[in-house]
Amino acid sequence: MQSIPPVEAALASLVTELEYDSLPPEALQGARRLMRDQLAVQIGCASLPWSRSVRELTLARHVPGVSHVAVTGDTMSAADAAFVNATFGHGFEYDDAHRASSSHPGSCVVSTAIAVGEELGATMRDVLLGIVAGYEVYTRIGVLAAPHLLERGFHPHAVLSNFGAAAVVAKMRGFDTDRTVHALAIAMSHCSGTTEYTSSGGSVKRVHAGIGTRNGIRAAEMAEAGVTGPLASLTGSKGFFPTFVGQPLDGEKALAAFSPGASYEIERIWIKPYCCCGINHAYIDGARRLADRAELIDSVELGIQTGGNVIVGTRNVNAYTPRSIENLQYSLPFQFALSLLGLGNGYATHRAYMDGGLDLSEDGRVAALARRVRITPKPELDRAHPGKWVGDITVTYRDGTRESLFVDSPLGTAENPLPDADLDAKFRDLTVMAMGAGPAEELLKAIADGDDAMPAADLAALLIV
Repeated sequence: MQSIPPVEAALASLVTELEYDSLPPEALQGARRLMRDQLAVQIGCASLPWSRSVRELTLARHVPGVSHVAVTGDTMSAADAAFVNATFGHGFEYDDAHRASSSHPGSCVVSTAIAVGEELGATMRDVLLGIVAGYEVYTRIGVLAAPHLLERGFHPHAVLSNFGAAAVVAKMRGFDTDRTVHALAIAMSHCSGTTEYTSSGGSVKRVHAGIGTRNGIRAAEMAEAGVTGPLASLTGSKGFFPTFVGQPLDGEKALAAFSPGASYEIERIWIKPYCCCGINHAYIDGARRLADRAELIDSVELGIQTGGNVIVGTRNVNAYTPRSIENLQYSLPFQFALSLLGLGNGYATHRAYMDGGLDLSEDGRVAALARRVRITPKPELDRAHPGKWVGDITVTYRDGTRESLFVDSPLGTAENPLPDADLDAKFRDLTVMAMGAGPAEELLKAIADGDDAMPAADLAALLIV
């Protein structure tokens, strides 16, 4: 019988050997903060047009089950409920991010853990453990794949969510190492999704989280049913790293990354304060510092990293001419201009654009300022700041003077975390209008400091409006 290669075995063992009682407090705190943000985003974004479309489509074709869709309370299989909820949670560029892998694990792992938890009759303790397992698999693969996966045009979240969801199921269903290896290998066969949406739009981007999440759950179910995958799914000559990432995987580096003794990535979650691509956030922070001098600015040069340039910079064909909400949320010149003019970069600003209440016309002041922003790719930023999205800003004023700003750690990142009061404010902003103040506070309390013995079904019930 063919043996499991060391790297794939180490990744599977990371899942199977993970125990709740061995988790450091910081990892559990990270999991609860992740839930607090992600579930609020699901509730606040359930009414968006693409969210409604996905829910209606799934209602018409779903597999029956006991897992619930957030807000509406529809019941269906765990895979279908997680598909809808993950789509809600990734639906407006407002969900968590992970800097080093350029991805958004929360919508995948939180949706999967709660839906599977309902199906299994699990508790919050089980849900939290599943979240950590899925997050670590998702992000540790993602860190090893960065920045090449993004630079090749793949959407990291669409790809990595397949692995994350499969790992959640493997942990919560108690798979052994062999079955976990096959679940993750089958997940690789589902990987897909590019970032072309940043240029030519498409609301399917919002569904990438749901697609990968449902596929990852199905991959684990297939492994449980006896279907097998390629044992060298990551390291084989036609495996994930040579094919998707474009280069072989460094085995020693991977073994260190997948070691149980490695630091937990879930301790470094990025909670977004702005409702747009995270690559924009450092520049937004810088623009806010310059807002009181906006009228004095003649031109702006923004130095950008190679991967960031693919998404929000010169390789985004509509960066200077946004024609859709996707274009706007991935346009660095326009996000910088919105911030510099004090118009905001949050949920309300982007809903106003969708509703026709934000003027981005060619003759408007936002577009006029955006045209004065020049983007310059700087590969040296990649070398100097690996695993980070930074902002290199140089402003030239009308009197000829210049000012430079450098933002290393934007607000919300692990190095510059969003204060609890601001996280709670974001939670209430997204939930109170949808469900009322009382239910929102009850949900917040259950997530932030609830009993680990609380049934997953009781938590899911608090998400229904």
